[in-house]
Amino acid sequence: MKKILISVDVEEFDIPEEYGQRIPLEEKLRVSEAGVRKTLDLFAECGVRGTFFITAFWAKHFPERVREIAERHEIASHAYFHDRFENPDLLASKLELERISGRPVNGFRMPRLQPVDLDALHAAGYLYDASVNPTWLPGRYDNRHVPRHVHALGPVWEMPTSVTPRMRVPVFWLSVKNMPLWFSQTCAASILKKEDYFSCYFHPWELEDIGRYQLPIYVKHARGPHLVEKMRRWLIWLGTKGTFVSHTDYLRETGLLTGSTVTSGGKA
Repeated sequence: MKKILISVDVEEFDIPEEYGQRIPLEEKLRVSEAGVRKTLDLFAECGVRGTFFITAFWAKHFPERVREIAERHEIASHAYFHDRFENPDLLASKLELERISGRPVNGFRMPRLQPVDLDALHAAGYLYDASVNPTWLPGRYDNRHVPRHVHALGPVWEMPTSVTPRMRVPVFWLSVKNMPLWFSQTCAASILKKEDYFSCYFHPWELEDIGRYQLPIYVKHARGPHLVEKMRRWLIWLGTKGTFVSHTDYLRETGLLTGSTVTSGGKA
């Protein structure tokens, strides 16, 4: 059975600041948390078990919500803050998320998929990194040399988001929201022909109405109720192609990690 890995980057809604619009912290948190509630409802309806990469800063503002997430899903680190990073944040965010959630934190994803020091990541106690999109995104990164599948980098497992064979068309938040659903389905089907898993991610704030913010059209093109409905159809279709699992579930169930080295991080 194929594995479907859906992940969510839970962070302060700070993307407008990348484009020059300052917004109050309270608003950043409110927009994000409202999107998380919609995400949890959507996942419950579609039978999704996923991985929530959460900043420790966000978790400290919504500890009860984090514990609610942890009842069903894996908790992983999205650094301590979303807008700045230092290597000591790797351990600090892990410890804070474990304290709040009561669950082990095995995985990490760097904000904006920036590179991470894998030696420091391992030293902080992480088992995998999910910070790589193995494609070319102009102005952001060029990772066309990175393997498309899960692979070991020393003691850490690298778990890339999915791209199509050969052309490496990315299937992630920007493509799913901007391209017709049939296109995303075609890309996912081509990936599942070659791999035993499909992995993609999105942000909860996308499910809110973000039309009034100063964002490029490709960021806010699909949003709010329209995107919720599109994501519902997308997740229902993916559920017919495989089993929804967390990142740690995948590593354990495929034998890449043994039961003695990792715990699940949530109830299956």
